[in-house]
Amino acid sequence: MFFEAHRYQFFRPLVGKYREQVVECLRLLYQRLYSSNADYGHSLSREQVIEILEEALVRAPVMEPAEGEEGSADELAPQRFKSNREHASWILKQLLDYGWLEKQVDTATLQSTYPFSRMGRLFTQPLVESDSNQIRTRHRNTRNTLNALEAFINRGEVHDLLDAFEYSERIVTDFTDVIAELEDRKRQLVREVESQQLVQQATDQFFEFMEKRFQPDVSVRLSADSVEKHRDQINKAVTKIRRKNKEFNREVEIQLRRLIPEMALPGQSVLWTILDTIERRMANASEIMLPALRRALHSFTKRADIIIRQLSYLTSQSNNDLLRVCKAVSELSPEEADERLNAAAEHMANMKLQLIDPAQIKLLERKQTRMVQTAVMEQQPLDAEAQRDLNIQQLLDQAFAMDNKSLRGYVFKALREGRKITSKNLPVDSAKDLLAMAHVIEVGGVNGLSSDYQFIVEPTGNRIESDYYHALDEFTIELKTKDD
Repeated sequence: MFFEAHRYQFFRPLVGKYREQVVECLRLLYQRLYSSNADYGHSLSREQVIEILEEALVRAPVMEPAEGEEGSADELAPQRFKSNREHASWILKQLLDYGWLEKQVDTATLQSTYPFSRMGRLFTQPLVESDSNQIRTRHRNTRNTLNALEAFINRGEVHDLLDAFEYSERIVTDFTDVIAELEDRKRQLVREVESQQLVQQATDQFFEFMEKRFQPDVSVRLSADSVEKHRDQINKAVTKIRRKNKEFNREVEIQLRRLIPEMALPGQSVLWTILDTIERRMANASEIMLPALRRALHSFTKRADIIIRQLSYLTSQSNNDLLRVCKAVSELSPEEADERLNAAAEHMANMKLQLIDPAQIKLLERKQTRMVQTAVMEQQPLDAEAQRDLNIQQLLDQAFAMDNKSLRGYVFKALREGRKITSKNLPVDSAKDLLAMAHVIEVGGVNGLSSDYQFIVEPTGNRIESDYYHALDEFTIELKTKDD
């Protein structure tokens, strides 16, 4: 369980009017411990942690509780802290009590240090990465997947395969993050335009996003690092891994089951599961997420273009009183504003025109319902007479059946030591011989069954009579080698 013991109220410090200050304290402390500026050979004492928290408190504001929001008695009390140091000590106690930080004591020096707990570090990392000033190269995950697979092919190191599996998971999540950011940017642009009506500021924000966010990340994702570009190469690398020899795959399977036993299922290969998952993720990123990103980007640029054009038109109309009227209406009380707008609506309501957006019209093909016969009918048993007729028919079919092997053996037996024989000299010693004699000319069609000999069947033009037939055509059957 996650909410147990010391983590029972894990998110309590992020609730209340001091939540923004707590977030800033966590960010600054995380950067001090784990960023490139951290001193990994030195642990932070209580005094150093308090100084870091005091610096964070100066940066972040106190957020007053919203209407209807509840808070603790300590948070709502006026003049709660006399100084930033007292406030920092209170935040440090909150982070220790609710499981964000840990207190560790050196048994040799009896000095206390305050590192992040495991869960505290994992949940603080997204708060740090949400800062737009952080350097992120999320578009590299596609190429990282390909590079890790190629490294696994060349060196056979299982950890390279696991790295490729992890990078492939981030590809789809990165697309989701970018799409969500575009939607948030679009809503933010609309809100700021509605509140300020400043065309210059709206234009500056749009081009700032295009230069600082689109150019370094989104454009790379759509061109140089497009999943469509690397999908074929990744699929080829996966195919190469599948074609490795059995000994190599067996060794890799053993190592994977030892490293990730949770994926080891009876009757399933962990290696094949990982490769299938990578291919499926690449297909989802290429066929679903990339078109969704393009639609989101198109929607964002289209909305920005509409807003900028609208504001430019309103600004250029110097003799237009629309802005003045809108400002005058906004200064009225809600009752007076509704009254004036309703009066204006009555004068303007001469005609009501509604147009259908052609983009929303889609022709759907009606699917024909397939009739499925689900009735279960009991099979009636055959009567004795019908069963007898069926058995007789099967016996007759078997009795008069003649396969190529039996026919060829009969002719070989008739030829004995010779190479040529006529159909009237064919011996008949049994019923099977008589049946083979009736089919003897078919022996010319089974030459492909032997690679050394072939039968030549030619008619003589004579009609003969035998003990079994009143009249039949005479043929000569000659056995030749293919070299003759």
